[in-house]
Amino acid sequence: MKLYRQNNILLLTISCLLLISCSQKTEGKLGSRVASLPYYQEASFTPYWFEKGTTAQKTFHQIPAFRFTNQEGKTITETTFKDKIYITDFFFTTCPGICPKMTANMDILQQEFKDDDEVLLLSHSVTPEMDSVPVLKAYAKNKGIDSKKWHLVTGERSQIYDLGRNYYFVEEDLGETKTDDDFLHTENFVLIDKNRQIRGIYNGLNKTAVQQLIADIKTLQLE
Repeated sequence: MKLYRQNNILLLTISCLLLISCSQKTEGKLGSRVASLPYYQEASFTPYWFEKGTTAQKTFHQIPAFRFTNQEGKTITETTFKDKIYITDFFFTTCPGICPKMTANMDILQQEFKDDDEVLLLSHSVTPEMDSVPVLKAYAKNKGIDSKKWHLVTGERSQIYDLGRNYYFVEEDLGETKTDDDFLHTENFVLIDKNRQIRGIYNGLNKTAVQQLIADIKTLQLE
């Protein structure tokens, strides 16, 4: 009996040491939750899994063509993001609430991938009638935004709202019909792959979620 207890204690000690060792190796680092990221096609964000390159994957939900103007007065379309991974959100320059924190967390992404041409950022103004090119440029300058990395865009309100609600699915009001007159305001960041397909949604106010987004971007780059 004494030998049995000693063996149990030894096994427990070894297990604890292994657990501590693993914790020390991963402390401060977030790994992706999965080896490959799922795909999404509607507002419930139910995950779908495909083998890359299959017909089912290639024909799955895709962000459609779009046309906007960025803070430098340059035309931004879906071809701007050809062969790019990008993260998108929706904001407005005079927002006193969630937008400043979202912008600060987007800047974390900007700094993380500042030397990586494969990753871009795209922020849509939800008050395009007020956020003109000069306004966006002043905002970008104030926030330290690199116009080659991060596009702040303005354009037709109807297209911005249609993309946000019906293609990026950034709002959480499932089943509630809305029009352009209903203000679009959300803290969500959406991860888009090189095929303009949705691969993740994240709380843009939460730094842990932003770190998870960084990890997921790196997973996506391995595909």
